[in-house]
Amino acid sequence: MFKSVLVANRGEIACRVFRTAKRMGIRTIAVYSEADAHALHVREADEAVLIGPAAARESYLDGAKVLAAAKATGAEAIHPGYGFLSENAEFAEAVAAAGLIWIGPDPSSIRAMGLKDAAKDLMIRADVPVTPGYQGADQSEETLTAEAARIGYPVLIKAVAGGGGKGMKRVDDPADFAAGLASAKREGAAAFGDDRVLIERYITRPRHIEVQVFGDKHGNVVHLYERDCSLQRRHQKVIEEAPAPGMSEAVRAAVTGAAIKAAKAVNYVGAGTIEFIADASDGLKADGVWFMEMNTRLQVEHPVTESVTGVDLVEWQFRVAAGEPIPLKQDEIKLNGWAMEARLYAEDPANGFLPSIGKLEHFVMPDGIRVDTGVEQGGEVSQFYDPMIAKLIVHEDTREAAAARLAEAAGEVEVWPVKANAGFLKRCLVHPRFVAGDVDTGFIAEEEAALLGSGPSSDARVAALNLIADHHHLSPQLGEYLSPWSSDADSAAVGFRLNGPSRALFQTQINGERVEGSALSNGRGDFSWKIEVDGRAVVSRAAGDRIVVGDDVTLGYVGAMGGVEGVIFEHGDAWPVTAISHVRGQGEGSASDGSLRAPMPGKIVATPAKAGDVVTKGQPVVVLEAMKMEHALTAPFDGVVESVSSSVGDQVTEATVLAVVKASAEAV
Repeated sequence: MFKSVLVANRGEIACRVFRTAKRMGIRTIAVYSEADAHALHVREADEAVLIGPAAARESYLDGAKVLAAAKATGAEAIHPGYGFLSENAEFAEAVAAAGLIWIGPDPSSIRAMGLKDAAKDLMIRADVPVTPGYQGADQSEETLTAEAARIGYPVLIKAVAGGGGKGMKRVDDPADFAAGLASAKREGAAAFGDDRVLIERYITRPRHIEVQVFGDKHGNVVHLYERDCSLQRRHQKVIEEAPAPGMSEAVRAAVTGAAIKAAKAVNYVGAGTIEFIADASDGLKADGVWFMEMNTRLQVEHPVTESVTGVDLVEWQFRVAAGEPIPLKQDEIKLNGWAMEARLYAEDPANGFLPSIGKLEHFVMPDGIRVDTGVEQGGEVSQFYDPMIAKLIVHEDTREAAAARLAEAAGEVEVWPVKANAGFLKRCLVHPRFVAGDVDTGFIAEEEAALLGSGPSSDARVAALNLIADHHHLSPQLGEYLSPWSSDADSAAVGFRLNGPSRALFQTQINGERVEGSALSNGRGDFSWKIEVDGRAVVSRAAGDRIVVGDDVTLGYVGAMGGVEGVIFEHGDAWPVTAISHVRGQGEGSASDGSLRAPMPGKIVATPAKAGDVVTKGQPVVVLEAMKMEHALTAPFDGVVESVSSSVGDQVTEATVLAVVKASAEAV
């Protein structure tokens, strides 16, 4: 066994590989870009080498710099992780030529599976079922149009060098084929430098099923059962599980047998994944599963396979790369229980899933489950790399138990001010269709309205008012005119002090929406209130970093952070709380400052309103360009623009106040 390994990657996968290496007594070496100088994977390695600027093409994708770092540190082996150089045959050859151990398949295997059309031809020769389609050399529009008609609509046009949904177009009508073809070719050329395409029958209810395979240098190939990765958004996996729901032993034998044939066809060594597409319109059938592609590396979702088999796949990679045989024979690899993984992304589901960047001022992961991550509280989510910040993995006896535990875990995630998709993940996991196993790759698009959620609940709105009361120490201020509670804790009726109002009214904003409520002190000064909001009167109190609403609802919170006065965490969602008005007795007017803050760093491209303008709720006031998209910041209510503090062309940071709108009643 080699004594040192350099991981030519960053973030979560680098930390994951280091974990196994350290357990095996192998010295760990990290490489990092200038943007990752303080990253977790750098600190966790025994040694780290700076290899270039933030841009991946000048650092993590520069094979020469990676090799130079390996030589300088005396590394004996290189593990590529996934992404970056992991499926680069030329880099694999360069590693071997430098006298180092490449922890991955032979370059010839990478090349054989690197192009979708060539891989399908190879699979046909190996008697592996492939999706009906065309992958010929004739790329003329006439031939491709004729082949699409032969296959039958709908069809899927795919860039032969594609991945991640790039260069992939569904066409339902022959009249739209030419436009779809042109678009796929343009995307293929731009993303991969190759505009060639193939055409496949479009499966109307597709499921994505893949098989983990492993080969060694002694001619052995085994499978470690299947995973289901059907829960996807725009061809990107969101939740993965093992085994696949609805998988019979007959279908499992067919799909794993096909995967073994595929791996042997390219003399595969190391960890790889054979991906299949299945027609789920009438359940899984042995003749309804077809080869799609092979990933010649470790997959992001490998932890679910590790969970149900008890195998450390990275350890197997090390041992096989060092020349050892696969540690277990096929009949020794057992399937145990059910595992699920959810990908936690730094993205904003409510804003088109735009990536979110910045400092992780608050970062809390669930306890009691496996969490693979490459970031920590105080770290940075960079604009230069993939926005996945963690993987949440559970293993239970049954699918129902696994889904419930993972949903619970997603609901315990707290991330701020970077946006995260934890609440979205939880809603996916508790959706009746998912719980029933009725999932295909179109699930998220079909159920998106329910999965995006409906904003802060009534409990969160109560908690927001409590947070503000606690944060601003309002108990003494309220005490001068608030009476003790009624003896009936569930009654909205209250007693009153002579010459004072019976309750106090105050308001704030949660997630940009104004919330008004009345609070009644308990007279003990410990920030426990009976709060009436949305026509509901409940007792609410702060307890450490939690807010208890009613009898059994407990929500997390943090105080002033990331440009807001507080944040409420509710089932994985994070609701910013801002703009408290001053406290008034019942019957007095109230106000909200109506601050419009930048949701992310960007450039001001328009200011449709100016100071003094009368605006209605929803009317654009400032337009921000970020992530190559425009975002209109609108008036939160009817009123008058008090100020516009930004100008066209200004570069602004997240949470910067760009304008202030005063409610109509305050502006007179």
